[in-house]
Amino acid sequence: MSSAMPSVKRAGPPRMSRRERAKVTHWRIVRAAYTLFCAQGYAATTMAQIAEAAAVAVQTVYFGFHVKSALLSRAYDFAVMGEDEPVPPEMQPWYGAMAAESDVVRAMRHMVEGLGEITRRVTPLYLAARAAADGDPEAAKVIALHERWRADGYRRLLELLRRKAALRPGLTLKRATDLLLLFGGMDVYHALVVTQRWSHQEWVDWSASTLAHQLFGYVRSSRRRLPRGYV
Repeated sequence: MSSAMPSVKRAGPPRMSRRERAKVTHWRIVRAAYTLFCAQGYAATTMAQIAEAAAVAVQTVYFGFHVKSALLSRAYDFAVMGEDEPVPPEMQPWYGAMAAESDVVRAMRHMVEGLGEITRRVTPLYLAARAAADGDPEAAKVIALHERWRADGYRRLLELLRRKAALRPGLTLKRATDLLLLFGGMDVYHALVVTQRWSHQEWVDWSASTLAHQLFGYVRSSRRRLPRGYV
């Protein structure tokens, strides 16, 4: 009687479905577009270059996105939702930490840290798109659309924060949103971090204290509220 044992066939990794493969390819193309737009500019990047960087046929890029401006919009989504596994901001850990924190200053710190990572990724893409917007109406439309979405998202954040503490006296939700868009926006981030060589953490510290002061009237060095009527 033979003592040889039958060979056991090892199972390989589970095969992806067609839908899963399409999703992986989709995000690979978007990631390639984002990288090229940031590195060499939106106007200078071609669909063929994106296809080459993503290791797909150029027809695959056109089939999935049709026009370059659609890829620009998706690249914005990619920058907002993150690189590893795209997740909307409201499902990211910082958002939950902000919502759960009862102290508005600490909650705002969570918000600035989370938005800071998004702003770090969006800024080079925003600058590349803005440089092309004057000569490309479709790029301008993409910027305007995502800026509207950003304003809507920031307003929702402030609605959540003002349940923890009242806004500074006389400050409307609209004006508070404008201030958050400014201080937490790409232009200020680029000016301080890229041009003036601040570290990202220095920007976070400054933004958190400045917004606590501007939006809720907290003195920067403490959590003491400013008296009513303070300008």
